[in-house]
Amino acid sequence: MSFAAIGAGLAVIGAGIGIGQIGGRAMDGIARQPEASGKIQTAMIIAAALVEGVALFGVVVALIS
Repeated sequence: MSFAAIGAGLAVIGAGIGIGQIGGRAMDGIARQPEASGKIQTAMIIAAALVEGVALFGVVVALIS
């Protein structure tokens, strides 16, 4: 097994954990303040996109090296 595969796997695992945390916390926030659901969903989508971007960058770097 190559180190690139391990690096790519770790990047994907990290992204999965991060997006799971974002989604869970957003649902908690919406449950506490339903009137703020629009703002919470927008922030959640932006944060998830940033996490996914970092994970994709990590996968590309792992596969290039």
